[in-house]
Amino acid sequence: MGFTLHNLFHLRVLRIACSRPIAPNLLRGAFGASLKRVSAVDYEKYFIPSGAGPSGFLDWPRPFVFRLREPGVIQMNCFVTDDHVLERFVEALRGIRALGTFTDCQTRSVSLTLNPSRDSVNWLRVHFLTPTELKGAKEPVFGVLLSRLRDRISTLSTLWGQGPLDIDFKTFGERASRVVMTKCELQQVQNERLSKSTGQRHPLSGFIGFADYQGDLTEFVPYLEIGRDTGVGRQTVWGKGEIAVVSQTNAKTD
Repeated sequence: MGFTLHNLFHLRVLRIACSRPIAPNLLRGAFGASLKRVSAVDYEKYFIPSGAGPSGFLDWPRPFVFRLREPGVIQMNCFVTDDHVLERFVEALRGIRALGTFTDCQTRSVSLTLNPSRDSVNWLRVHFLTPTELKGAKEPVFGVLLSRLRDRISTLSTLWGQGPLDIDFKTFGERASRVVMTKCELQQVQNERLSKSTGQRHPLSGFIGFADYQGDLTEFVPYLEIGRDTGVGRQTVWGKGEIAVVSQTNAKTD
């Protein structure tokens, strides 16, 4: 069964051009402080959401991720579509003095789908563009990668959209585990952030590089494509876990 992203959660992309660069981990903290000044209610709801969430989550995943790989541009992928909330997000970004002046601001909606293509896919390469850290694996074994991605998409939909994925999680993971990783070239990146409010240091490490996979991949491609926008693994809100996918079709189905 396939699912459209529209029925799970919506994606709105904010792109703001600024005159000064800023590191992702610093941007997250500065954005939170600015959002708290703009709207304490939105700060509590979207920046530090917590409660009895799915799968025992007490610290909920935020409904946004930052993308800063393009010089002079902040991209913010948001999983809320309320125009008033987006306006407050933009106002909060504009309130960050460290970013200097803003020259442009664009907002667009993105429609994605979990419906598999009619093309059969038997090989693909996943590029890990920013440090990626997967719970339960030191390397991006396909079964672990897809399980973490499946869980993230479902959790985002549960908290900020129309509900969890209507799939058999166990058999999905079993099918993904049959895919073979045929090549893996990774580089470990060591980084950390210092919290000004608590004085604590938080690791922001992970691997970058690429991995090749072979097997019956058709049903998994849409998850990986959505993963480009959601990120995968730990600390995605800081920009970790950004991926890109190159796939190879085998044959068209009837």
